[in-house]
Amino acid sequence: MDIKQSFAPIEGKEVRILILGSMPGDASIAAGRYYAHPRNRFWPLMATLLGCALPDDYESRCRMLQEYDIALWDVAGSAVRPGSMDSAMREERPNDIAGLMARHPELRVVAFNGQKAKQLFDRFFQRFPDVRYLPMPSTSPANASFSMARLAERWKAMFVA
Repeated sequence: MDIKQSFAPIEGKEVRILILGSMPGDASIAAGRYYAHPRNRFWPLMATLLGCALPDDYESRCRMLQEYDIALWDVAGSAVRPGSMDSAMREERPNDIAGLMARHPELRVVAFNGQKAKQLFDRFFQRFPDVRYLPMPSTSPANASFSMARLAERWKAMFVA
């Protein structure tokens, strides 16, 4: 069995937006960093949406999110998944998303990076009425039908009150 583990969340003192992926892919697991696949558009997209230059190093990228009260985590804490495709995931066990949300009562938006993250969240957690839940198109290179401009257009909904 190919059991994979997620990473700890990236979160600051305040979290107004929580971005949830499904689980890190093989390139990310090998690098020990979220969205490490060179063709994944997550980090360039965040820099574009935040109006920042894309930091070169991972720690600065994480701080960029924290400075804008954005947290990042995965719904699955562990799962059996050969390869990196979300469709191959099974025996998922969730991270403590409810605990993270309880630590941050100022949280107002949960954005799902792809359908699998949304499906897993809905399987394991309840939605709160004072939080907006936004299914977003995946930033994965497997979602080649979405250009960067189309991704940015959809993802900017995170910032609309």
